[in-house]
Amino acid sequence: MNQPLQTDDFMAMKGAGYYSKATIGAKHVMDNAAGLILDALERMDPPDNGQIFTMTDMGCADGGTSIDMIGAVLKEVRRRCPSRPIQMIYTDLPRNDFSQLFQIVHGLTDIKSYFADIDNLYVYGCATSFHQTMVPPGSLHLGHSATASHYITEVPCALQNHVHMVGATGAEREAFEAKGAVDWQNMLLNRAAELAPGGRLALFNFGIDEEGRYLGDTGGVSMFDTFNDLWRGMVDDAIITPAEYLATNFPQCYRTVEQFAAPLRDQTNPVRKAGLRLEHIETRVVRCPFAEDFERHGDAERFAAEYIPTLRSWSEPVFLAGLSNERTAAERAAIVNAFYGRYQKRVAAAPQGHAMDYVHCYMICEKI
Repeated sequence: MNQPLQTDDFMAMKGAGYYSKATIGAKHVMDNAAGLILDALERMDPPDNGQIFTMTDMGCADGGTSIDMIGAVLKEVRRRCPSRPIQMIYTDLPRNDFSQLFQIVHGLTDIKSYFADIDNLYVYGCATSFHQTMVPPGSLHLGHSATASHYITEVPCALQNHVHMVGATGAEREAFEAKGAVDWQNMLLNRAAELAPGGRLALFNFGIDEEGRYLGDTGGVSMFDTFNDLWRGMVDDAIITPAEYLATNFPQCYRTVEQFAAPLRDQTNPVRKAGLRLEHIETRVVRCPFAEDFERHGDAERFAAEYIPTLRSWSEPVFLAGLSNERTAAERAAIVNAFYGRYQKRVAAAPQGHAMDYVHCYMICEKI
């Protein structure tokens, strides 16, 4: 069986343009919250001093979901600072499809890009985890990450009865929360070191809101419980082994608002001592676009066919990683295809309540 893997070893959003086409909701999250970043930019009031202005998109995937938001922000930077070269750095894990990212940014796909509309702009990629430092100290002016910082560096323990920490209890849940707290503090410390004084950090994080809601669990059918039920069902049908079920764990921690804010509010915490301050925090729910469409067209088969790809675009690597290395690549792919096929059939048969509503905690931080 597989040994426990660090997240960097296997995680990547589904490539070749699949992610942006399937994950429309993630784009809505950023587009709807662009005003928070533009307001932060106004408070920054960056001087037009001819020096390089650096922005990052951390956990960018193929860049398609953030393209409009980043375009709006960079155009505002250019309006305010005509003389400053703009350095836009996209970051993600080494297995990310950076080729697709650059095709999108340079306007080589059917996704409209901002690149040709902004002069004196330089775009780069960085294949380094946001759990590490990515740019030189004091060089970052505007850091952004959406729908990414829930990933932890590694799974702290195997979950006995679920595939995600939201379904865990007792010591298992505590282990994920403890690992999540360490990685969150470390991530914030890295950003505090990278930010220039007066710089801002905009983090739109998957989390658990004040009503206990989280991604895919906002009152209907729980997405993660469905993942777990179907994956366990493949054990019952002797398609995967009990050991493979136990090896399948999302390397994620969903934090509460209090857990997100704690390092920034605790006067003794190293993050606060490093000069990072919380300017704004709120939660929002963004409706699943496929469920909204289903409310209009009412075609269950169509809904299932359009809905499953958005789940698959980010979850597939976790299920593949849980399977034994003794299986061939073709065998692993066939099992995962069958798994998502089961999910699609379940949704088509009983579509009501299925939705991947996005639940985020939106934070703006300042480096003093």
